[in-house]
Order: sequence, then C-alpha cells, then structure tokens
Amino acid sequence: MTRKVFWIDPYRTTLDAVVTYVNGDQVRVDSTIFFAFSGGQESDAGSFGGFPVVKAEKRGIDIVYTLPQGHTLRVGDVATWQIDWDRRYRLMRLHFAAEMVLQLVYRLRPGIERIGAHISQDKARIDFASDASLLSSFAEIESAAAYLTKRDLPIVTDYSDVQAQRRFWKVDGFATMACGGTHPRSTGEIGALRLKRKNQGKGKERIEITLAE
Repeated sequence: MTRKVFWIDPYRTTLDAVVTYVNGDQVRVDSTIFFAFSGGQESDAGSFGGFPVVKAEKRGIDIVYTLPQGHTLRVGDVATWQIDWDRRYRLMRLHFAAEMVLQLVYRLRPGIERIGAHISQDKARIDFASDASLLSSFAEIESAAAYLTKRDLPIVTDYSDVQAQRRFWKVDGFATMACGGTHPRSTGEIGALRLKRKNQGKGKERIEITLAE
C-alpha cells in the first residue's frame, strides 16, 4: 500500500520514493505526495523522476500513476516527486472553503441533501437537491464563514480507520466530517470567499465558491 504523505504533511512539495510496480506507462510507489482525484477534489499537478504525471488514479486503497510512454523508471528505482504548490494550496483552501459552506448550509437548511461536489484550483461547487433557492442564505453563510476564518481555528485531520484508509477533519466547536482530501492547518488560511448561485434545473441548486485572493 502506498504511504500517503499528502495526508501527513500536505505542505510538502518534494519527496523521494521507491518504484514498486511498473506496467508500461503505469507505476506505483512506496510513498507519495501526489494527491489523486477523490471526493470531488482534482488531482495534483507535478512530476515523478522528472517525468510529468499524466494521470493519478485511486484503485482501492492504492494509487496508480500514469507517466508518458517511454519513461525509463524501473522497479527499485528511487525517484523524486515534485508537485505544483500553487495549485495544491488553492485546492486545499477551496476544499475546506467548500466544507465550511456545506456545514453552514446544513445548519440553515436542515435535511437538505448534497448530491454532488467538485473542487478545482479556480473554484469549488456543491450541488444540492432543493426546490427552494439558496440565494437568500448567502449573506448569512458568507458572514459565518468570515467569522470562522477570523477565529483562525485549528483544522485537525486524522484516520477514522487506518486499515480502510478513511480520514476525517474536525474543527472544535464547528463540525467533524469524513473526508479524504487535503486541508490547511487552520481556518484562517482560507481567507475571504464569495458565493454564486447556479440554477441547475428543477429541484437542483448549485453553489459556486471562489476565493477573494
């Protein structure tokens, strides 16, 4: 099983790892800082051994990385991971911004159902099953999110089940939620956020979230 250093230290941008499997353009390693698409959060961007990562894919509790055809890595080789930090940090901030918004919507609209989510480096979105517009709640959500950011509360992340590789985050006094993404150390790192409503058709509401900077 690949050791997922992106959970242990999401601020790390380089790491040496041993190649444990090669099948054509696909490789596996003993440890990684390169997050693979999961839970709506897009994959990192970067390279391994100087070769750009074309694709990162979760397979069970393992991760398979696709490199360009003709890469020269072999089982047993030690190579260096490098990730695009600007992209990673925005994904971290936007992911937790979306988590804050989700929890605040749950408080304001008890029983509402989340039906989708996606986090890119430019914006995050959350889709809800709702016949009523959420626009009237935006001012209250933005105000509550700003208060959480101002308090600069620690974001604690850990395993709920090590064997199954399940994770969670917790902010004391706010919420606890199952999540396998990458998150900042504190709410203060999120900064100001902006919300935008998108009507996805009857019975569906979408909130788009962007960072002020």
